Amino acid sequence: MTTVLIFIFVGAVFVFILVGLSIRIIRPFEKGLVERLGRFQRLLDPGLNMIFPFFDSVQKIDMREVVLDVPSQLVITKDNVSVEVDAIIYAQVTDPVRAKYEIKNYILAATKLAQTNLRNVIGEMDLDSCLSSRDNINLQLRSVLDTATDKWGVKVNRVELQRIDPPRDITEAMSRQMKAERDKRATILDAEALRQADITKAEGYKQAQILSAEGEAEAVKKIADAERYRQETVALGEGKAINTVFKAIHEGKPDEKLITLKYLEMLPRLADNKANKLFIPYEASAMISSLAALVEGIKGDTSTSNQVEEPNST
Repeated sequence: MTTVLIFIFVGAVFVFILVGLSIRIIRPFEKGLVERLGRFQRLLDPGLNMIFPFFDSVQKIDMREVVLDVPSQLVITKDNVSVEVDAIIYAQVTDPVRAKYEIKNYILAATKLAQTNLRNVIGEMDLDSCLSSRDNINLQLRSVLDTATDKWGVKVNRVELQRIDPPRDITEAMSRQMKAERDKRATILDAEALRQADITKAEGYKQAQILSAEGEAEAVKKIADAERYRQETVALGEGKAINTVFKAIHEGKPDEKLITLKYLEMLPRLADNKANKLFIPYEASAMISSLAALVEGIKGDTSTSNQVEEPNST
């Protein structure tokens, strides 16, 4: 009975060990490769999986994205400047079978491939292009590495240059150049500001002169309009007076005193004429007689008034 119990216990232990060797647990970010007697058998998905113990072996492949640090190295640019460059590669296994059987160590292979292609890409560019075209370098490296690692079942997602360090003397020369460019730009901006200020002042002076001229022209126009109105008013009055005289003559009731005064008013204008000859109207004798009578009448009135005033004074 004791022997039977021992055999049962041993059998139970053997079964337990056999079951333990038959179970394989694959985590969510892994894939399992099953090899049976040294030959690839199948691919295990995440979770609980059963294999044949002692015949099958399982190798786990990490499917997560990995970061590969490319060591810094000296690279000579197209214009013969030595720069120190390093980069970071983000890669991920897409086919665990090929990543296991096509390459022994895809991480080391991708790192060395990145170093080689980094020298090739930067060697075809000058220093200024290297410093200003990081995105272009990243794209070229990613394209080359992705093409080369595709047969390994590895995909290169991104390539990022960490730094591109030129020699110290080149860095100092670039700093001086940058400072000179900034000083030049500042000088140009100052000159442009002064020029714009002068233009603004000139435009303001020009506008002021234009407004002043327009004001003077408006004043001259107002004065001319006033003078024209005065002359028109005077001419209108004279015209009415002449018309009155003309009507009086033709109606047969001329006012000799009025006619005489009008003739006398015209004599200065006739005298101002530049002609060498002066025409006196035929009626001039009559006018003179009328004028003499008018003067005599005025004198008579004056003497009479004086005689009237003398007795009072006495």
